[in-house]
Amino acid sequence: MHIEPAIDVQNITKYFEIYSKPSHRLLQMLFRGKKQFFQPYWALKDISFQVGKGECVGIIGRNGAGKSTLLQIITGTLSPSSGMVKNIGRVAALLELGSGFNPEFTGRDNVFLNAAILGLSHKEIVDSYDSIVEFADIGKFIDQPVKSYSSGMVVRLAFSVIAHVKADILIIDEALAVGDAYFTQKCMRFLRKFMETKTVLFVSHDIAAVNSLCSRAIFLEDGYVKVSGEPKEVTDIYLQDFYESVQGKSEISGGASSLKKEIVLPVDVEFKDMRAEYFLREPLRNDIRIFQFDESRASFGKGGCLIKQVFLTDENENPLNWIVGGEMVALTVYCHATEELLSPIVGFHFKDRLGQILFGDNTFLSYLEQPLHISSGEWIVAKFSFRMPILAPGDYSVGVAVADGTQHEHVQHHWLHDALLLTSVTESICTGIIGIPMKKISMSKIADFESFHKK
Repeated sequence: MHIEPAIDVQNITKYFEIYSKPSHRLLQMLFRGKKQFFQPYWALKDISFQVGKGECVGIIGRNGAGKSTLLQIITGTLSPSSGMVKNIGRVAALLELGSGFNPEFTGRDNVFLNAAILGLSHKEIVDSYDSIVEFADIGKFIDQPVKSYSSGMVVRLAFSVIAHVKADILIIDEALAVGDAYFTQKCMRFLRKFMETKTVLFVSHDIAAVNSLCSRAIFLEDGYVKVSGEPKEVTDIYLQDFYESVQGKSEISGGASSLKKEIVLPVDVEFKDMRAEYFLREPLRNDIRIFQFDESRASFGKGGCLIKQVFLTDENENPLNWIVGGEMVALTVYCHATEELLSPIVGFHFKDRLGQILFGDNTFLSYLEQPLHISSGEWIVAKFSFRMPILAPGDYSVGVAVADGTQHEHVQHHWLHDALLLTSVTESICTGIIGIPMKKISMSKIADFESFHKK
């Protein structure tokens, strides 16, 4: 089905003239282009894409990739060197922190100024003013100069204004990163409601936010569109690109089996169906199917240690192909070192179908005082025991990784995005993204609160 575009970007190119000396600008004018006194910097190179009405598209990329330049061209605050942008409807943008605000003016004055810049009439601003102030929730600071605001207060007021301009297209560039958790959640609720009928272009380094909000993602690198598609696929590539920028190109691409010779896993695998003892029990039990480990899944890393097998087991270490939400399980990861590791770290992320991380952990803190030294050719087995949350019906995955170093500075040897796939196949009582098994739930009647409280 064809979706009418709200934003149509066609072959956008943008370059800036970089002068080594101020005098070269004058010389460039005097020579009228007959001689070049600058170095061209290509911020964007032939960028084309469309954003449909009612679609939320995320744009990700490292600093300097051209994200902010692209947004400024889309909003009309910067002209492209070549190409064309067409927007259908009113555009409201929250780009640089406090853009459109006069720091000497009060918050009240800036509401009227900023809303007028965004196209509202004076009557519309007056009618919306109380709602804007309530949404921003900055109290008496609304009558103080903006220069006295914290960065979070500036974002609160700026977002509140653009949330009330009745825009058709909303463009946000990293602004929510400085907001507090309460206000960020309020903004997310607004964005989800806004996206039901209107268009959002969302720029962020927050992979979880992109996976949660966006229906599509675009990865910019050095002014080019490196990849565009499903948010989870694009953010996985972005994550790999981040690690490669720090530790060099991965030796692993795709599955590890294509890089190293086959190694026989030193364990006899007999799967147990955990459901067997529950078949005649609670009809609302949470049955979860586990698909067997596949090391050919998308992966990256330096290859100094390879993940060779991943199981979910019961408390007796029997590998499972079905589990029940609420029961104790253990995630067991087998790794084979192909070089010496001074301080290996094994970790995992449990993700939903959108790639949002629901929970996870790693071995770093457990071995902080006594790191485990591994020689080339040796094996590592890492085990994480926990009670399986109750999962709403749907698909899930477990990503596993092995690195060497510390929590903040390490070499990523093997990052396997979807080592295990799981499907929750039956309905269970689950409030929220996951349900936490309760040890005990009770309710009783008391005579009065005061006498009960004194006990």
